Amino acid sequence: MPDPSLRRAFLIFHVTLGLVVLFESARTLLAASGVAGHDPHIALLAGVEAIGALLFLIPRTLKAGGALMLLTFAIAIVVHATRGQVPATLLVYAAGVFFVMVHGSAWHLRHGSAPTPA
Repeated sequence: MPDPSLRRAFLIFHVTLGLVVLFESARTLLAASGVAGHDPHIALLAGVEAIGALLFLIPRTLKAGGALMLLTFAIAIVVHATRGQVPATLLVYAAGVFFVMVHGSAWHLRHGSAPTPA
């Protein structure tokens, strides 16, 4: 039977991760779409990432959203690496998304029930 405090911590982690990625994606999308910094490639990548973050927050679409986010993180990591940058934040986001995807959604757990994969 899952510990209620562990479940609560997992949910907080899941929601926080999804919201932070959504916020950062939206911020990047706005910056890349602006007049001063118009870059359609970055805007497209940020838009896909934002959609992934939204899907990641919904239990039934958690894995699809996580997969979209992991794809965008991988592309961004490669681009940053080719520029000699170490995108540590993206690596942490990717690890967190993978962790949540592996464990599935904890939204519908009740005391004494087993977790259900998303």
